[in-house]
Amino acid sequence: MQGTTHADQGRLSGREELRNNGVVKNVGEARETPTGTPQEELATGERSTRNRVARSILDHGPSTVAELAGRLGLTQAAVRRHLDALLADDVVEARERRVYGARTRGRPAKVFALTDCGRDAFDQSYDKLAADALRWIAEREGGQEAVAAFARARIAAQARAYRKAIEAVGPDERAGALAKALSADGYAATARSAPLPHKGEQLCQHHCPVAHVAEQFPQLCEAETEIFAELLGTHVQRLATIAHGDGVCTTFIPQISTDASASTAGRNPA
Repeated sequence: MQGTTHADQGRLSGREELRNNGVVKNVGEARETPTGTPQEELATGERSTRNRVARSILDHGPSTVAELAGRLGLTQAAVRRHLDALLADDVVEARERRVYGARTRGRPAKVFALTDCGRDAFDQSYDKLAADALRWIAEREGGQEAVAAFARARIAAQARAYRKAIEAVGPDERAGALAKALSADGYAATARSAPLPHKGEQLCQHHCPVAHVAEQFPQLCEAETEIFAELLGTHVQRLATIAHGDGVCTTFIPQISTDASASTAGRNPA
């Protein structure tokens, strides 16, 4: 087993602080005054705010400085300062905002998204155990089709609660009800109108507890997409996934009429 480098130790330390203490690493701000207390209080407040910035990105997906400032009630200058520290700790990364549909004039907005290290800090996962188990299933129980069968059975069990939530609302509220049910399972999901010229909604999952495993076993994502179509009673299209390196899992749900939904509810039309 290879030794851990000094840089690796620093990143691991940052993740442990975020996971265990609810704060992110505070580089260069933990110097103590002779009494210790004022500087410690300042450092604690800084770390708490920095964690709020990271948590907002987790809950809402890749965000601009202006969006973060608006959600958190901070100045843009303060948000930039915290983002600089999060960038240095490899908790977030800067990227251009992905645009669906017609692109407007000008440069795409810069957004900040969580890195794999940042996501790990929020989720005490057992990715290696899960991946090893799926690999064992593939090798011993029938190959990739056995993995797909497991993925379908897994999401079908989860979907019982989702189905109740969807059946309790009208056709126009199904995507929102599904998003709320997914959020209760840790997916930080939202539903919003799809950008023009598309007619329908986008279901966005800003967090995926099994993203690292799904990188190796895409059957998990495929089974999830299938169950969404069944629950919503219409064909859906997966546009992006965290497992493939996108900032958000995005599913397009086309607009359907009330008459069409009544005849297709509970099945996935061809």
